[in-house]
Amino acid sequence: MEQHDEFDQATARAERRRAAGPTAVAARYDRRIGRMVVSLSTGLDVTFSPRDVQGLETAKPADLDVVEISPSGFGLHFPKIDADLYLPALLEGLLGSARWMAARLGERGGRVRTDAKAAAARTNGRLGGRPRKTTPA
Repeated sequence: MEQHDEFDQATARAERRRAAGPTAVAARYDRRIGRMVVSLSTGLDVTFSPRDVQGLETAKPADLDVVEISPSGFGLHFPKIDADLYLPALLEGLLGSARWMAARLGERGGRVRTDAKAAAARTNGRLGGRPRKTTPA
């Protein structure tokens, strides 16, 4: 009897969550623009670049052609690469773990080219390169 109550409670929680926010009703990869398109129950479409999402960053277009939506509408599954996305996290802008996202941001920042950055690199080069980090005593 206790398991039945737990099941009913879990079902009720899932229904409340589903009613509270948008769910995915369709998903596809648009090769023309190179983006995933997720249609929501609210009538809006959300698009994102697969290379900006942990688990999809190295996927080829052929890997993204098949997308399955979970029965709850909260999950997207890519069977060709065995990758899963959680829609609420995607909508909140959390496209990967905190560590993965920090690495991606650092990678992008390192590629930035500005006049100030080039001048600083030249100055550091004349002084013998980037200053060594010192450990506090």
